Amino acid sequence: MKLEKLLNEFYLNNGVPENGGIAYDSFNVKVWFINIPFPNPKFRKDVTHIHDIEHILNNCDTSSKGEAFIAGWEIGTSFYKHFPINIIIFLAFGYFLWLHPKTVFKGFKKGLNTIGIIDLGLTKSELIKMEFNQLVKITQKEQHTKMGISQWTEFIFCTFISQSILLSPIILIITGLIYVFK
Repeated sequence: MKLEKLLNEFYLNNGVPENGGIAYDSFNVKVWFINIPFPNPKFRKDVTHIHDIEHILNNCDTSSKGEAFIAGWEIGTSFYKHFPINIIIFLAFGYFLWLHPKTVFKGFKKGLNTIGIIDLGLTKSELIKMEFNQLVKITQKEQHTKMGISQWTEFIFCTFISQSILLSPIILIITGLIYVFK
């Protein structure tokens, strides 16, 4: 089946706006029970379809666990090397490590053995015209990577970076309060 059809079904089944909501100036992120609106910058709009196709490739919905798996998978495929979208990737990775650490780690391990969709260098129109089975085939790495020292180092380093980004506002507020009340 073509990715375009699967993508449209994914949007419909998960209550996601058409084209992943790229027509909107903001998008909502559910933090616990609260929907928090965030700006929807061009750099995010340009890769939203890739993130959504990752959900299809990994058979993940948009639930908290589905997003946790994809956050880990994106780190495992080194999607984070693409600036400035990596800021959002690290935020998601850091947040979901608190909620679903096993799921994030499972996604990371699978990502180590997959070529990231963004790294295929295909345009959106080339991707959506592709058959799903073809995408599965071209994203599989020939060599299987197991968790060794290098992979554990990458996971721990990305965990540290993600937590630094995620918790930086709290650290700044606490530092400011200590300074004010000193």
